[in-house]
Amino acid sequence: MTVTPVSWVIGGGTGIGEASARALARLGGHVVVSGRRVQELDRVVAEIRSEGGAATPLSLDVADDGAVSRAVATIEAEHGPVATLVFSAGTNVQERFWNEVTPSAIGHVMDVNLHGAVRAVHAVLPGMRAARGGRIVLVSSWAAWRHSPGAGAAYSMSKTALGVLAESVNAQEHANGVRATHLCPGEVATDILDTRPNPPSAEARESMLRAEDVGEAVGWIAALPERVCVNELVLTPTSNTSYA
Repeated sequence: MTVTPVSWVIGGGTGIGEASARALARLGGHVVVSGRRVQELDRVVAEIRSEGGAATPLSLDVADDGAVSRAVATIEAEHGPVATLVFSAGTNVQERFWNEVTPSAIGHVMDVNLHGAVRAVHAVLPGMRAARGGRIVLVSSWAAWRHSPGAGAAYSMSKTALGVLAESVNAQEHANGVRATHLCPGEVATDILDTRPNPPSAEARESMLRAEDVGEAVGWIAALPERVCVNELVLTPTSNTSYA
């Protein structure tokens, strides 16, 4: 099983990003773990290293154009070109409906969830083209695959656009061996649930996906042969309450 030597997980300090970083480290290669919370990055990297994996923390604000470009330059200089990018950074606001949300709030969500992904993809593509291959996993949401009123207008728009981003990469970069996946998990018991106007109870979270479930899916995608492109993958809890 061949796994890319350098993986970059953005939003890797907690939740799905952390689980993805751990899954990639178990497969081999070097994992660069990025996010805004330095203490969380250091914790994840220390735990990966304690399990025999290779990882490095790299602080990053995905809303900063220059910071993303500099991060890629640092990774390439210290570890080599990014062969697997996992974009798992995300945010939401409590104002979910048009009669309460503001354009500035929508702009903030879009800048992190969508524009952050655009910045990261744009930054890693030159290295992937030069290497004649690369994997990009955009961690999206069930809300991008099927209308989900509770997710809110801002979040749903930002995640739906990630599907188009993945499609455009696959359509335009396949000749360079670059493959992108639009990964759409249903409800996952992570901290982002606390941004809901009425956060789910502990009992409700018991039936949801775990971050580790999605992380294992990311690892599976990364381990597939280069001839395979997973264009989109939808995961849900068996309860499938999102259909309600």
